[in-house]
Amino acid sequence: MNTEGRLPVGGADLYYDVEGRGPAVVLVHGFSLDGRMWDEQVVALRDVATVVRCDLRGFGRSSEPSAGIPYTHSADLLALLDRLGIDSAVFVGLSMGGRVVLETALVAPERVRGLVLLDSVLNGVEWDAASEQGMKDAERAATAEGMSAARAIWLRHPLFAPACRDAQLARRLAALVEPYSGFHWTHEDPQARTDPDPIAMLEQIGAPTTVVVGELDVPCFLTMADLLARRIPGAQRIDVPDSGHIVNLEAPDTVNALLRKSTLAQP
Repeated sequence: MNTEGRLPVGGADLYYDVEGRGPAVVLVHGFSLDGRMWDEQVVALRDVATVVRCDLRGFGRSSEPSAGIPYTHSADLLALLDRLGIDSAVFVGLSMGGRVVLETALVAPERVRGLVLLDSVLNGVEWDAASEQGMKDAERAATAEGMSAARAIWLRHPLFAPACRDAQLARRLAALVEPYSGFHWTHEDPQARTDPDPIAMLEQIGAPTTVVVGELDVPCFLTMADLLARRIPGAQRIDVPDSGHIVNLEAPDTVNALLRKSTLAQP
């Protein structure tokens, strides 16, 4: 299968693309990014899997959320699987995308054959001071200085520092962030929160789970990885040396190999 399309959902219009043939793998991007961040992973997986990418609401080629219309990213992903006729998949998410696939595993466990959490957000863990300040600086700039300034400040966030040691990767990240509208910095997002938060329900996750974290990630995300690996039953933890938060771009060979393994291991 090799296709792209748009999926109307309540209050939004989602862009998606699909490549390959075999067991389904869903790749979910991080905050301010979009599905293009997975280009290397699509190439590595499409000979063994049906690889599904979706730009979440407010990111990439999808529309922004509509004011006053509640939604969840997990419900959007499940609607996409329904559209594509996919019963279940291995779900892979980076950072914010990790939170999204974690929530999906809790609300629809029968649809999730496996989980791969890359430097995943875990709500309920306090952010370290430098990381929290970096987010506030971008939000302030979006209102006071405009989106170009906000995106430039965001790219100086500690989350991106290890990746930006490489000039080529720094340019790639800038290109990935460039289309981001800054919606979440300047608008009230009507996204509905999971109740209770996943941090209270980790022991209920039954899908085979791999927790991946770059050893150079910021302190709060190292703490999140610790909790995820310790509390999700049977979770495997992989620490990636000399890599930070954007681990699929910083260590693509390592991530590609483990995703192929995770895909082929699940029935």
